[in-house]
Amino acid sequence: MDSNEASPPPHARTSTVAAGADAPASAAGERASQPVRPGITSMQKRVLAGGSVGQFIEFYDFALYGLSAVVLSTLFFPSDNQLAGLLALFATFGVAFLIRPLGGLFFGALGDRIGRRAVLVITLLTIGVATTAIGLLPTYEVIGPLAPILLVLMRLLQGFSAGGESAGAPSFVFEHAPVHRRGLFINITLAATALPSVVAAFFILVLSTSMSDESFTSWGWRIPFLIALPLALVGLWIRAKTEESPAFKEMMEEQEEKIEADVIEKHTPVRDAFRENWLQMIQVVFVMGLTAMGFYFLSGYFVSYVSTTGGLSRDQSLMLNGAAMLAYTILLPLTGMIGDRVGRRPMMIGGAIAIAVLALPAFWLVTSGSVGLALLGQLIFVIAICTYGGGCYTFFIEVFDTKSRFTSAAFSYNLGYAVLGGTAPFVGTALVNATNVPFSPAFYVIAIAIMTLLAMLITKVPETRGRRA
Repeated sequence: MDSNEASPPPHARTSTVAAGADAPASAAGERASQPVRPGITSMQKRVLAGGSVGQFIEFYDFALYGLSAVVLSTLFFPSDNQLAGLLALFATFGVAFLIRPLGGLFFGALGDRIGRRAVLVITLLTIGVATTAIGLLPTYEVIGPLAPILLVLMRLLQGFSAGGESAGAPSFVFEHAPVHRRGLFINITLAATALPSVVAAFFILVLSTSMSDESFTSWGWRIPFLIALPLALVGLWIRAKTEESPAFKEMMEEQEEKIEADVIEKHTPVRDAFRENWLQMIQVVFVMGLTAMGFYFLSGYFVSYVSTTGGLSRDQSLMLNGAAMLAYTILLPLTGMIGDRVGRRPMMIGGAIAIAVLALPAFWLVTSGSVGLALLGQLIFVIAICTYGGGCYTFFIEVFDTKSRFTSAAFSYNLGYAVLGGTAPFVGTALVNATNVPFSPAFYVIAIAIMTLLAMLITKVPETRGRRA
């Protein structure tokens, strides 16, 4: 596949028309002769549900860490300086992202060999166990330095698992989705990664307001972590009702026929990914790095940011961030639908410009000290990153072919998330501390948005809408 093409290749356009995607017609008679777009099948609905529920559970577990940052920092990284404790905690927040590319490479190669469905069972169970284990960990006061070490180990296990889940579920959904609704399907699945922040924030808010601060700090914080494993088992039950994707089964049959005929050797996903898709993988790293930074500023940083820098209470910060994440959950599928009509590339370019333009007013409002203005600032930021997400979340799957899609997408996606997503809360906290300017993280966001926009233009990121699965 030529990574520099500006429009889908001929075979992809043929596939698009056959599947019912948008295609221009020169006359009314020609439009009438085109096949009617097929409806959504029951299996596609189950796959969408299974992918979304699995993503919800996976990232509920991941979101808890950022939302519990202030409490966890005092229990596992005790310090006379609250900021120093937060910096230590956000450093371990980033540790889970550093291992995600390795998890993506491992689970991606496995998924390209044995199928997406089997791998998604492993990833979901793994993170459920790791998150529940965090809820059972003794604190620094009980076992000393061993406590943060064990916390880091569980974060590494979470990150390794998320490396496979984060690209595996969208790949699985993409390969089942109707061609003309891929953006909608994938963005519904990815929106399920934001909803956990709403649920987790509400859960923590209820717990923290229904018990004393002493009780919540002593044992109440553990409850949200302890339900992770039961949630994972529910997700596994839903995914058990799905089937492997038609695209993967077709690819495996073609591969076996060619191997038997001595036309090709048995494919190795990792080798194929780096040999054939290296440019597309580089593009995905910086394309997804921008959305990773935006998402984790919103979901992993803003709760502590609003309370420590904006001067609002913990409960107010949780409520505001919950409202912002709910808006993200609603808006992202809508921008995915727009991306299905106008294409992925226009959404990414327009979104990058919106992030660069709106970051400064958004962060200034977030740190204003006013509840209403802080909410407005977060909603402005949500609009910008969702506009960008209307293209990038489908692009990072759609740009690769079936035989090495999982490996290529998982590694490059997670590398982008490791570099810019996992470091976002740490960088934001460090910038405020170094400059004493409350909205200083906005300048970092603007710089990354501009660099990403330039990289997209220089490397000629292609339009992928309508390509064959």
